[in-house]
Amino acid sequence: MKAKPFNIGGKAIQRAAMLRDRQFAQINAAENIRLDLPYSEDLKHGKVCEFNAAKATEGTYRESLTTYAVGYRSSVNFEQHLESIAPAVPVADRFDYKTFFNTEAFYSELSDDLRSPGADFKSVEYKSEEVTAKTLNRGLMIAVDYDQVKGLADWETVYTGMLTSRLLLNKVRRGLAVLVAAGTNTAKTWDTTAGKNPDGDVRDEIRAAHTAAGVRPNRVAYGPTAWSLRQSSHEAQDNAGGYAAAARDEAALARYLAIEQVLISEARYSTSTSTKTEVLANLVLMYNAITGATTEDPSNIKGFWSPCENGQKLQVHRWDVGPKKYCLAVEHYELIKITSPIGIRKFTVS
Repeated sequence: MKAKPFNIGGKAIQRAAMLRDRQFAQINAAENIRLDLPYSEDLKHGKVCEFNAAKATEGTYRESLTTYAVGYRSSVNFEQHLESIAPAVPVADRFDYKTFFNTEAFYSELSDDLRSPGADFKSVEYKSEEVTAKTLNRGLMIAVDYDQVKGLADWETVYTGMLTSRLLLNKVRRGLAVLVAAGTNTAKTWDTTAGKNPDGDVRDEIRAAHTAAGVRPNRVAYGPTAWSLRQSSHEAQDNAGGYAAAARDEAALARYLAIEQVLISEARYSTSTSTKTEVLANLVLMYNAITGATTEDPSNIKGFWSPCENGQKLQVHRWDVGPKKYCLAVEHYELIKITSPIGIRKFTVS
Protein backbone atom coordinates (compact mmCIF):
# COMPACT_ATOMS: atom_id res chain seq x y z
CA MET A 1 0.00 0.00 0.00
CA LYS A 2 1.30 3.47 -0.91
CA ALA A 3 2.32 5.52 2.11
CA LYS A 4 0.58 8.87 2.70
CA PRO A 5 2.48 12.16 2.83
CA PHE A 6 3.47 13.25 6.31
CA ASN A 7 0.71 15.28 8.02
CA ILE A 8 1.39 17.32 11.15
CA GLY A 9 -2.26 17.31 12.24
CA GLY A 10 -5.39 19.31 11.40
CA LYS A 11 -5.40 21.65 14.40
CA ALA A 12 -1.72 22.44 14.03
CA ILE A 13 -2.23 23.22 10.37
CA GLN A 14 -5.19 25.51 11.19
CA ARG A 15 -3.20 27.40 13.82
CA ALA A 16 -0.26 27.76 11.43
CA ALA A 17 -2.60 29.02 8.70
CA MET A 18 -4.16 31.62 11.02
CA LEU A 19 -0.74 32.89 12.08
CA ARG A 20 0.35 32.92 8.48
CA ASP A 21 -2.69 34.94 7.36
CA ARG A 22 -2.17 37.47 10.15
CA GLN A 23 1.51 37.82 9.34
CA PHE A 24 0.88 38.24 5.62
CA ALA A 25 -1.75 40.93 6.32
CA GLN A 26 0.90 42.93 8.18
CA ILE A 27 3.46 42.33 5.43
CA ASN A 28 1.02 43.29 2.66
CA ALA A 29 0.18 46.53 4.47
CA ALA A 30 3.88 47.38 4.62
CA GLU A 31 4.48 46.39 0.99
CA ASN A 32 1.67 48.67 -0.17
CA ILE A 33 2.62 51.65 1.96
CA ARG A 34 2.48 54.93 0.05
CA LEU A 35 5.45 57.23 0.58
CA ASP A 36 5.30 59.56 -2.42
CA LEU A 37 3.31 62.73 -2.88
CA PRO A 38 0.15 62.50 -5.01
CA TYR A 39 0.41 63.73 -8.56
CA SER A 40 -0.64 67.35 -9.07
CA GLU A 41 -0.96 69.67 -12.08
CA ASP A 42 0.05 72.58 -9.84
CA LEU A 43 3.52 72.80 -11.40
CA LYS A 44 5.32 75.37 -9.27
CA HIS A 45 9.08 75.74 -9.52
CA GLY A 46 10.92 73.20 -7.36
CA LYS A 47 7.78 71.26 -6.41
CA VAL A 48 8.27 67.48 -6.48
CA CYS A 49 5.26 65.45 -7.63
CA GLU A 50 4.53 61.85 -8.37
CA PHE A 51 5.32 61.15 -12.01
CA ASN A 52 2.32 60.61 -14.29
CA ALA A 53 3.50 58.00 -16.81
CA ALA A 54 1.09 59.42 -19.39
CA LYS A 55 3.49 62.37 -19.70
CA ALA A 56 6.28 60.09 -20.95
CA THR A 57 6.82 59.72 -24.66
CA GLU A 58 9.69 58.72 -26.88
CA GLY A 59 10.37 62.42 -27.43
CA THR A 60 10.73 63.19 -23.71
CA TYR A 61 13.42 60.55 -23.07
CA ARG A 62 16.89 61.94 -22.28
CA GLU A 63 19.68 59.40 -22.69
CA SER A 64 22.50 61.49 -21.20
CA LEU A 65 20.48 62.29 -18.06
CA THR A 66 19.49 58.63 -17.76
CA THR A 67 23.15 57.61 -17.88
CA TYR A 68 23.83 60.13 -15.11
CA ALA A 69 20.90 58.87 -13.02
CA VAL A 70 21.91 55.21 -13.34
CA GLY A 71 25.39 56.01 -12.01
CA TYR A 72 24.28 58.58 -9.44
CA ARG A 73 25.48 58.30 -5.83
CA SER A 74 24.21 60.50 -3.01
CA SER A 75 25.95 61.17 0.31
CA VAL A 76 24.30 58.00 1.67
CA ASN A 77 24.94 55.09 -0.68
CA PHE A 78 21.33 54.02 -1.09
CA GLU A 79 22.24 51.49 -3.78
CA GLN A 80 24.47 49.68 -1.26
CA HIS A 81 21.68 49.88 1.31
CA LEU A 82 19.23 48.37 -1.15
CA GLU A 83 21.53 45.51 -2.11
CA SER A 84 21.93 44.74 1.61
CA ILE A 85 18.23 45.05 2.43
CA ALA A 86 16.41 43.76 -0.67
CA PRO A 87 18.89 42.40 -3.24
CA ALA A 88 18.01 43.15 -6.85
CA VAL A 89 16.38 40.39 -8.91
CA PRO A 90 15.82 41.26 -12.59
CA VAL A 91 12.48 40.05 -13.98
CA ALA A 92 10.06 40.74 -16.82
CA ASP A 93 7.23 43.23 -16.26
CA ARG A 94 4.97 40.30 -15.38
CA PHE A 95 6.58 37.34 -13.68
CA ASP A 96 6.13 34.43 -11.29
CA TYR A 97 7.98 33.97 -8.02
CA LYS A 98 7.81 31.45 -5.20
CA THR A 99 7.03 32.02 -1.55
CA PHE A 100 8.23 29.48 0.99
CA PHE A 101 6.92 28.10 4.26
CA ASN A 102 9.69 25.55 4.16
CA THR A 103 8.97 23.20 7.09
CA GLU A 104 8.85 20.20 4.78
CA ALA A 105 12.42 20.77 3.63
CA PHE A 106 13.65 19.77 7.10
CA TYR A 107 11.37 16.85 7.97
CA SER A 108 13.41 13.85 9.09
CA GLU A 109 12.54 10.58 10.79
CA LEU A 110 15.19 7.96 11.43
CA SER A 111 13.33 5.23 9.53
CA ASP A 112 11.13 7.18 7.11
CA ASP A 113 13.28 6.20 4.13
CA LEU A 114 13.07 2.46 4.81
CA ARG A 115 11.05 0.51 2.24
CA SER A 116 9.42 -2.75 3.28
CA PRO A 117 9.56 -5.67 0.83
CA GLY A 118 6.80 -5.33 -1.77
CA ALA A 119 5.93 -1.78 -0.71
CA ASP A 120 6.52 1.59 -2.31
CA PHE A 121 8.88 4.17 -0.93
CA LYS A 122 7.32 6.66 1.46
CA SER A 123 5.78 9.61 -0.37
CA VAL A 124 6.85 13.02 0.88
CA GLU A 125 5.81 16.53 -0.14
CA TYR A 126 7.60 19.86 -0.53
CA LYS A 127 5.30 22.83 -0.85
CA SER A 128 5.79 26.37 -2.06
CA GLU A 129 3.35 28.84 -3.51
CA GLU A 130 3.86 30.30 -6.96
CA VAL A 131 2.69 33.90 -7.16
CA THR A 132 2.06 35.87 -10.34
CA ALA A 133 3.02 39.51 -9.98
CA LYS A 134 4.05 42.59 -11.90
CA THR A 135 6.55 45.31 -11.17
CA LEU A 136 5.09 48.72 -10.39
CA ASN A 137 5.93 51.86 -12.33
CA ARG A 138 7.21 54.48 -9.88
CA GLY A 139 8.62 57.90 -10.50
CA LEU A 140 8.90 61.53 -9.44
CA MET A 141 8.86 64.75 -11.45
CA ILE A 142 9.80 68.33 -10.79
CA ALA A 143 8.77 71.57 -12.48
CA VAL A 144 11.47 74.12 -13.25
CA ASP A 145 11.04 77.79 -14.15
CA TYR A 146 13.56 78.99 -16.73
CA ASP A 147 14.25 82.25 -14.89
CA GLN A 148 15.29 80.27 -11.80
CA VAL A 149 17.92 78.22 -13.64
CA LYS A 150 19.09 80.35 -16.59
CA GLY A 151 22.85 80.49 -16.72
CA LEU A 152 23.16 77.18 -14.84
CA ALA A 153 24.49 74.76 -17.42
CA ASP A 154 24.09 71.68 -15.21
CA TRP A 155 20.62 72.32 -13.78
CA GLU A 156 19.23 69.19 -15.46
CA THR A 157 21.81 66.90 -13.81
CA VAL A 158 21.31 68.63 -10.45
CA TYR A 159 17.57 67.98 -10.46
CA THR A 160 18.04 64.48 -11.90
CA GLY A 161 20.30 63.67 -8.96
CA MET A 162 17.78 65.07 -6.47
CA LEU A 163 14.94 62.98 -7.89
CA THR A 164 17.08 59.84 -8.13
CA SER A 165 18.18 60.18 -4.51
CA ARG A 166 14.59 60.60 -3.36
CA LEU A 167 13.40 57.57 -5.33
CA LEU A 168 16.18 55.43 -3.85
CA LEU A 169 15.39 56.67 -0.32
CA ASN A 170 11.74 55.74 -0.86
CA LYS A 171 12.84 52.27 -1.94
CA VAL A 172 15.08 51.86 1.12
CA ARG A 173 12.15 52.83 3.35
CA ARG A 174 9.86 50.31 1.65
CA GLY A 175 12.42 47.53 1.98
CA LEU A 176 12.98 48.18 5.67
CA ALA A 177 9.24 48.58 6.28
CA VAL A 178 8.42 45.08 4.98
CA LEU A 179 11.25 43.51 7.01
CA VAL A 180 10.04 45.31 10.15
CA ALA A 181 6.47 44.12 9.53
CA ALA A 182 7.60 40.52 9.00
CA GLY A 183 10.07 40.29 11.89
CA THR A 184 9.36 38.43 15.13
CA ASN A 185 9.98 41.12 17.73
CA THR A 186 11.89 40.96 21.02
CA ALA A 187 12.37 43.99 23.28
CA LYS A 188 15.96 44.47 24.46
CA THR A 189 17.48 46.87 26.96
CA TRP A 190 21.05 47.74 26.06
CA ASP A 191 22.11 50.11 28.80
CA THR A 192 25.27 50.69 30.84
CA THR A 193 24.48 48.29 33.69
CA ALA A 194 26.85 45.38 34.27
CA GLY A 195 26.32 42.11 32.47
CA LYS A 196 24.97 43.43 29.19
CA ASN A 197 26.10 41.75 25.98
CA PRO A 198 24.34 43.20 22.89
CA ASP A 199 26.47 41.23 20.42
CA GLY A 200 25.77 38.03 22.33
CA ASP A 201 22.03 38.81 22.19
CA VAL A 202 22.15 39.09 18.39
CA ARG A 203 24.27 35.93 18.09
CA ASP A 204 21.77 33.94 20.18
CA GLU A 205 18.82 35.29 18.18
CA ILE A 206 20.48 34.31 14.90
CA ARG A 207 20.89 30.77 16.24
CA ALA A 208 17.21 30.67 17.28
CA ALA A 209 16.15 31.96 13.85
CA HIS A 210 18.30 29.31 12.17
CA THR A 211 16.51 26.61 14.18
CA ALA A 212 13.09 28.07 13.30
CA ALA A 213 13.73 28.48 9.57
CA GLY A 214 16.41 25.94 8.79
CA VAL A 215 18.15 28.72 6.88
CA ARG A 216 20.54 30.91 8.86
CA PRO A 217 20.09 34.69 8.73
CA ASN A 218 23.10 36.07 6.89
CA ARG A 219 22.55 39.80 7.34
CA VAL A 220 21.91 42.12 10.26
CA ALA A 221 20.76 45.74 9.90
CA TYR A 222 21.08 48.23 12.78
CA GLY A 223 19.34 51.55 13.08
CA PRO A 224 21.67 54.39 14.18
CA THR A 225 20.05 54.59 17.63
CA ALA A 226 20.32 50.84 18.15
CA TRP A 227 23.99 50.90 17.06
CA SER A 228 24.76 53.77 19.45
CA LEU A 229 23.07 51.94 22.35
CA ARG A 230 25.04 48.81 21.45
CA GLN A 231 28.35 50.68 21.58
CA SER A 232 27.54 52.51 24.82
CA SER A 233 26.49 49.28 26.50
CA HIS A 234 29.70 47.46 25.50
CA GLU A 235 31.88 50.42 26.46
CA ALA A 236 30.41 50.38 29.96
CA GLN A 237 31.34 46.74 30.60
CA ASP A 238 34.55 46.82 32.63
CA ASN A 239 35.95 43.57 31.26
CA ALA A 240 37.96 42.22 28.32
CA GLY A 241 34.84 41.08 26.46
CA GLY A 242 33.27 44.52 26.67
CA TYR A 243 36.43 46.24 25.46
CA ALA A 244 36.75 43.84 22.51
CA ALA A 245 33.09 44.18 21.52
CA ALA A 246 33.15 47.99 21.69
CA ALA A 247 36.01 48.04 19.15
CA ARG A 248 34.18 45.93 16.55
CA ASP A 249 33.20 47.74 13.37
CA GLU A 250 30.66 46.32 10.91
CA ALA A 251 33.12 43.91 9.27
CA ALA A 252 34.49 42.63 12.58
CA LEU A 253 31.00 42.17 13.98
CA ALA A 254 29.97 40.21 10.87
CA ARG A 255 32.90 37.85 11.45
CA TYR A 256 31.96 37.48 15.13
CA LEU A 257 28.36 36.67 14.24
CA ALA A 258 29.46 34.36 11.39
CA ILE A 259 27.27 36.17 8.87
CA GLU A 260 27.82 37.79 5.51
CA GLN A 261 27.12 41.43 6.33
CA VAL A 262 26.31 43.99 9.00
CA LEU A 263 24.64 47.22 7.86
CA ILE A 264 24.22 50.42 9.84
CA SER A 265 21.31 52.10 8.09
CA GLU A 266 22.12 55.81 8.26
CA ALA A 267 19.19 56.76 6.03
CA ARG A 268 16.97 59.57 7.30
CA TYR A 269 13.87 61.19 5.87
CA SER A 270 11.71 64.21 6.58
CA THR A 271 7.99 64.86 6.37
CA SER A 272 8.38 68.55 7.20
CA THR A 273 11.07 71.19 6.81
CA SER A 274 12.39 70.77 10.34
CA THR A 275 12.13 67.09 11.32
CA LYS A 276 14.59 64.43 10.20
CA THR A 277 13.67 60.87 11.19
CA GLU A 278 15.92 57.80 11.24
CA VAL A 279 14.41 55.15 8.99
CA LEU A 280 15.41 52.21 11.22
CA ALA A 281 16.04 54.14 14.47
CA ASN A 282 16.23 51.78 17.49
CA LEU A 283 15.57 48.53 15.60
CA VAL A 284 17.85 45.63 14.73
CA LEU A 285 16.82 43.29 11.89
CA MET A 286 18.16 39.77 11.29
CA TYR A 287 17.23 38.12 7.99
CA ASN A 288 18.43 36.12 5.01
CA ALA A 289 19.03 37.90 1.70
CA ILE A 290 21.07 36.73 -1.28
CA THR A 291 22.94 38.85 -3.79
CA GLY A 292 22.30 37.37 -7.23
CA ALA A 293 19.09 35.70 -6.05
CA THR A 294 16.54 34.12 -8.35
CA THR A 295 12.75 34.10 -8.22
CA GLU A 296 12.83 30.65 -6.60
CA ASP A 297 15.44 30.62 -3.82
CA PRO A 298 14.19 30.56 -0.18
CA SER A 299 15.64 33.90 0.98
CA ASN A 300 13.43 36.23 3.03
CA ILE A 301 13.26 39.29 0.78
CA LYS A 302 13.82 40.28 -2.84
CA GLY A 303 13.86 43.55 -4.74
CA PHE A 304 12.35 42.63 -8.11
CA TRP A 305 12.94 45.12 -10.93
CA SER A 306 12.24 45.21 -14.62
CA PRO A 307 13.84 47.48 -17.22
CA CYS A 308 12.31 50.68 -18.50
CA GLU A 309 11.74 51.19 -22.22
CA ASN A 310 15.44 52.05 -22.58
CA GLY A 311 16.48 48.67 -21.12
CA GLN A 312 17.95 50.20 -17.94
CA LYS A 313 16.84 50.41 -14.30
CA LEU A 314 16.04 54.12 -14.54
CA GLN A 315 14.79 56.40 -17.28
CA VAL A 316 14.79 60.21 -17.33
CA HIS A 317 12.32 62.39 -19.24
CA ARG A 318 12.29 66.12 -19.90
CA TRP A 319 9.59 68.17 -21.65
CA ASP A 320 8.34 71.75 -21.95
CA VAL A 321 4.99 72.78 -20.44
CA GLY A 322 5.22 76.39 -21.53
CA PRO A 323 7.64 78.90 -23.03
CA LYS A 324 9.51 79.25 -19.73
CA LYS A 325 8.56 76.16 -17.72
CA TYR A 326 10.05 72.67 -18.00
CA CYS A 327 9.38 69.33 -16.35
CA LEU A 328 11.93 66.67 -15.48
CA ALA A 329 10.99 63.14 -14.37
CA VAL A 330 12.79 59.96 -13.31
CA GLU A 331 10.97 56.62 -13.43
CA HIS A 332 11.63 52.94 -12.70
CA TYR A 333 9.82 49.62 -12.24
CA GLU A 334 10.12 47.70 -8.96
CA LEU A 335 8.39 45.37 -6.53
CA ILE A 336 9.84 44.60 -3.08
CA LYS A 337 8.46 41.39 -1.62
CA ILE A 338 8.87 39.20 1.46
CA THR A 339 9.16 35.78 -0.17
CA SER A 340 9.55 33.86 3.10
CA PRO A 341 8.82 35.38 6.52
CA ILE A 342 10.27 32.42 8.41
CA GLY A 343 13.32 33.28 10.49
CA ILE A 344 13.12 37.09 10.24
CA ARG A 345 13.96 38.50 13.68
CA LYS A 346 13.69 41.99 15.10
CA PHE A 347 14.97 43.67 18.26
CA THR A 348 13.39 46.87 19.57
CA VAL A 349 16.19 48.36 21.66
CA SER A 350 15.93 50.79 24.55
